[in-house]
Amino acid sequence: MKTFIDNSRKWADGRFPVIRLLLLIYLAYVGIHHLGNPIYSSWFGGLNLGIHELGHIVFTFCGRFIMMAGGSILQCLVPIISIFMFYRQRDFFAIAISFGWLSTNLFYVATYIADSRSMSLPLVSPFGSEPVHDWNYLLGKMGMLNYDATIASLVRFAAVISMLICLIYGGWLVWCMLKSFKSDYSIERK
Repeated sequence: MKTFIDNSRKWADGRFPVIRLLLLIYLAYVGIHHLGNPIYSSWFGGLNLGIHELGHIVFTFCGRFIMMAGGSILQCLVPIISIFMFYRQRDFFAIAISFGWLSTNLFYVATYIADSRSMSLPLVSPFGSEPVHDWNYLLGKMGMLNYDATIASLVRFAAVISMLICLIYGGWLVWCMLKSFKSDYSIERK
């Protein structure tokens, strides 16, 4: 962990913080809106929905249960893969942003799970067929439909943690950039 922090600090040295700070402010705005409104959709919404629907196609040959879960699986897996990809590329701020992206997906999945019994959310089907509520089907098959609110709360909690990682780690990186920027600027003025 110490090496990760040291590498992060070195990466931030000399980088321009302003655009990154604005992006973090936007993600804080998104996080607050997700907390206040379960059906809130940021500009991540269309991307997340597209990846969700692709997940059903990707997992089509794994049986009906996995295919139904595949939307939510891929929707959360893509940001997780991006975290590891950006770690390999040593783009530490992109890691923070990926945690924010993961958070938006977890908020969407939590809302979908919470809707399992009432099935009041509008659903889409990429093939024009009658849409099936993924989580009604999944929790029904597992005999856990009565636990939809509890499961949704746990996923929502994970979404909050993921967004906090994004904001705290990203904020710390921006602070390191600002500190470096100020010291570089003061050296140039002397």
